[in-house]
Order: sequence, then C-alpha cells, then structure tokens
Amino acid sequence: MEILYSDHDLAVCVKPVGLDSETQLPNALKDALGGDLFPIHRLDKNVGGVMVYARNSRTAASLSKAIQEGAFQKEYVALVHGTPPEQGDWEDLLWKDSRKNKVFVVNRMRGGVKKARLEYVLLSAGETSLVRVRLHTGRTHQIRVQFASRGYPLVGDHKYGARDSSPAPMLFSCRIAFPFRGRTLVFEQLPHWAL
Repeated sequence: MEILYSDHDLAVCVKPVGLDSETQLPNALKDALGGDLFPIHRLDKNVGGVMVYARNSRTAASLSKAIQEGAFQKEYVALVHGTPPEQGDWEDLLWKDSRKNKVFVVNRMRGGVKKARLEYVLLSAGETSLVRVRLHTGRTHQIRVQFASRGYPLVGDHKYGARDSSPAPMLFSCRIAFPFRGRTLVFEQLPHWAL
C-alpha cells in the first residue's frame, strides 16, 4: 500500500487489489499512521486505486456531504475487450441481485432499481482498449456492468463475461478530486498497465 498524503484530517492511499476497503485497508493504514480512520467511499476487493479516508468524524461528515452533493469526483481507467466508440455518456437503470452479488441493466424502474451514469473517453484502441471513465453515480459494479452490457467486458472480469486469463478486473481508481477547506484537492495515480 502506497500512502500519497496524510495529515490530521485525511489519509490518501493507493489500495492494492485483494484488500477490502472497509476493514483490511483501514487496518493497514492504522498500523502505518495510528489514530482513527473513517471510510468515505469504497472499492471492490478485486479493484485497486486511489482512496481517501477521514481521520476524524468532522472530516468524515464534510467528505460525506461532498459525495451527497456530487462534488466528490472519481475517475477510473479500465482495460476492456473490443473497441467502444471514442467517447460516451451512458445512463442506465441498474438492479442488484443481492443473493448472487451481481448487477444487471434493466429497462424500467421498479423496486431496488437505481439510475447510473458515467462518461468515458477512449485512450487507446485494439483487441483490448484503454478507457478513462468519470462516474456521476457510484453504483455497485457500475463500470463493469455498463461496459459489459454493451459488449465490452473488462479484461479479467469473469463475473460479467470476460473469457481471458487475467485474475482480476482491469479497473483502477486513478483520480479523486474533492472540495476541502475552501480548495479542491486532487490525487492521481495510474497503474502500470495503463501507462
């Protein structure tokens, strides 16, 4: 785990694939930094990337408010099978089957269905393509499902249709930006496979 920034209010780190973001990673940060840590957002266990944790309840409340107001921006890079259009602004209705821990695109509102929106740009094209994604909503497996539903499953995402040998989805939280104390803080990191 790489720590990108730390002070008495915030800790920003790069979450390794394989650690959960709600228990294991905060425990590792506590071992490194001491004190309390409050999860503000989450990443799937099999996804890595930039994460921010609050180090006190006041900061946790401030960051949670930024998320609710849409002022907490998250961007990802993903390696997908196929070549999607050069850019997209996708809005779908997603329904989560909690028993299977799987999400589906559906065509009408009903109980448990949530709107999901993302924008992306194509960075490199080929049999596998690199995309940069900005989330406007944070739904479970959102990027994975929205790309797979259009025929572009993420490399390594066997849950959503990839048939390759990569052990985990090629998805990485590469940029977080949020307002804090009158300024916008931005933290960025790219995985080796996106360089």
